[in-house]
Amino acid sequence: MPYRNPYFDPAKPHHTPEGFRNLEPDTRGKGDLQRWRRERKEQGLPKPPKAGYAAFANQWWTKADIPAEGDGAWWLGHACVLLRRGEQTVITDPVLSHRASPLSFAGPARRTPAPVHVDDLPRIDVVMISHNHYDHLDTRSVKSIARRFPACVFMVPLGLAPWMRRHGITHAVELDWWDGIDIDGGRFTLVPARHWSARSLSDRNRTLWGGWVWQRHGYTFWFAGDTGYSPNLAEVGQRLGPIDLAALPIGAYSPRWFMQGQHTDPAQAVQLHRESNVRRSLAIHWGVFELADDPLDEPPALLAEALREEGVAEDAFISIPVGARIPD
Repeated sequence: MPYRNPYFDPAKPHHTPEGFRNLEPDTRGKGDLQRWRRERKEQGLPKPPKAGYAAFANQWWTKADIPAEGDGAWWLGHACVLLRRGEQTVITDPVLSHRASPLSFAGPARRTPAPVHVDDLPRIDVVMISHNHYDHLDTRSVKSIARRFPACVFMVPLGLAPWMRRHGITHAVELDWWDGIDIDGGRFTLVPARHWSARSLSDRNRTLWGGWVWQRHGYTFWFAGDTGYSPNLAEVGQRLGPIDLAALPIGAYSPRWFMQGQHTDPAQAVQLHRESNVRRSLAIHWGVFELADDPLDEPPALLAEALREEGVAEDAFISIPVGARIPD
């Protein structure tokens, strides 16, 4: 029988009878995926960093040093950020495995090592998952966190709680865009993103995607997840700002004709920063996995260029090494 979306609400424009959709038009056409794969193979893309992979990792990686107590924030690579405020610790899209893939022997492999292992993490109270792609929802990492921290709550978009339960994760809460919930003094709100979902060849857009806003003790953090640019995203800052820290993606944007509807480039990330009532932004979604045609060392260089062109201070939108602590 054809799949029917059990969450379907005809009053919500991002709902469809078969699943979910973006509010923006789709920028991909039939055959575009095959064209991209063919062209990147012909052109030998992505190219390695200018100084080579070893030098890149030496510059952009450090072992994470996360104390058991005290406020702070750390970038753990790709879309994984760990924050602690007022004795509540949250982590976004924990992917600490070697590959972003359903297979242990194939698929995108890390070019910078995981800066910490689950066994070395401090207590995690809440995990925020943006969507079900393998570079954002890693089975091994989330199961390990759930085993080590049985009281941990997993916040997920609509449709992902059943997947969590199938993998033994019982404390899963699923929300729709703009829905929120309070957990131990922290407010968690799922906000829109321009992206898509799929875990296999037959489940495209059956589960929702999004970003998360966490508010606690007067502090607001926006994890944008995986997203293409949309002027609609400024509503996050308008409704829930001012935002003290935003984690905005800057990588996996090339070629633009194929990636523009799902991934922001550095200039668009700066535009989001400016439009969204954000005090400081952290560059994420770069430096770990080669998911598109841009070389690993290009996103931070283009970010610095965009900041200069837009007159935004360098310390207002920062790039830091994988594993580093985000400056207060």
